[in-house]
Amino acid sequence: MHSLRNHRSRILTALGCLLMVQASMAAPTRASEATASGGNSSPDSAATRLAIKAPKIITVDARDTIINNGVLLIEDGKIKAVGKASEIVIPEGFKLIEHDGWLLPGLVDAHNHIAGSLADLNDGVYLTNPGLRTLDVVDPRNTNLENALSGGVTTVLLIPGSGNNMSGFGTITKTFGNSTDEMVIRSPGSLKIAQAGNPERYWYGVGRTFMNWNTRYTLEKALKYHKDRTEYEKGGMKDGPAYDITWEDFRGMFERKYPVSVHTQIYQVYMTTITMLRDHFGLDVMTDHSTFDSFKLASFIKERNMIPVVGPRQFHFDGRDRTIHGCAARFWEQGVPKIGINTDAPVIPQEDLNFQATMACWYGMNDEYAAIKGLTRYPAEAMNILSMTGSIEVGKDADITLWTGSPIDPRQSCKMTIVNGRIAYDAKVRRRTR
Repeated sequence: MHSLRNHRSRILTALGCLLMVQASMAAPTRASEATASGGNSSPDSAATRLAIKAPKIITVDARDTIINNGVLLIEDGKIKAVGKASEIVIPEGFKLIEHDGWLLPGLVDAHNHIAGSLADLNDGVYLTNPGLRTLDVVDPRNTNLENALSGGVTTVLLIPGSGNNMSGFGTITKTFGNSTDEMVIRSPGSLKIAQAGNPERYWYGVGRTFMNWNTRYTLEKALKYHKDRTEYEKGGMKDGPAYDITWEDFRGMFERKYPVSVHTQIYQVYMTTITMLRDHFGLDVMTDHSTFDSFKLASFIKERNMIPVVGPRQFHFDGRDRTIHGCAARFWEQGVPKIGINTDAPVIPQEDLNFQATMACWYGMNDEYAAIKGLTRYPAEAMNILSMTGSIEVGKDADITLWTGSPIDPRQSCKMTIVNGRIAYDAKVRRRTR
């Protein structure tokens, strides 16, 4: 981890020069200070009606709409309207924020451990622990969340650790709120499976053959419960299984209402994720990490319309020919159309999510806009929450972040973050981390 951070520091220094030549999506000239405010200077202000003017609005919608000289209206925590300033009338009673940089949807991280208690990260006793869930440890007062807001991150998937093959169900939460009820978007958010890469240390050590058998055996039991319970509820079975807290959360996963998020990496391990979880069980699979030489499976991933979410490692050193490969870049070069970016926070600080995308570009993912999608739309789509957040569209949650320029450019910074229509972070009031 230490060497990875040092490496990141070196490449970020180089990026300061490299990104100066950006042209297609060049940031507007940065003013001396953002002019946000209008009276409500508290970063913890109550929900209200806001109107935000910005010279560039990156909606990340399905049409890839970019609005120059735009206005965004927020009411009751939702996006009320978005469009050109010349076409949208700001109603009376809306507090005006005049921003001089970029306006984007809040960033989304599909791999997070800091929205809850880190002390309970690896609470599993067995190799597979199907009854656990992170909903019980969501912590609205975790100070790491304040740092997350300073990096424009508004939504995260809080998952348990990877010390076991199956460590429980994750929770999708906002990064701002006064209570768990205010923060939680969906529970279960996903089932966390670590295919390999840490569980080997369990007990006296276990290998992949036993781990894969045990994971498959646990899922088969969960699937039988789901099928029998469903048949019983439809009236097709007289004496069905009794409600069982151990297996009940699996039912939505088998119905593909939420994905299984898989800690997987390395060609052979990733292949097992595809053949076992995606093909055999038919699950909606979202792979986090997706590093080392996982990119060699790009054709399999494309065939199955999977979204690899890459990080925290963004490069792979191939010792056979002593070459360095960008993990996200190699997926992108082979035509994988949707690639997400993650931090595994606190492995990488949550507020540095955008730098993960910066590194992906530096290592060869030569599409800055696709990288922005990897911070917003694609992880939201992978978690099945795109109808709520991940882009700027009327009716969606007002999760907004204001930047001095492109979040891919390491010279730029987040000035304000809005969650559910509430100003959660304002650098003019209390600047953190940058």
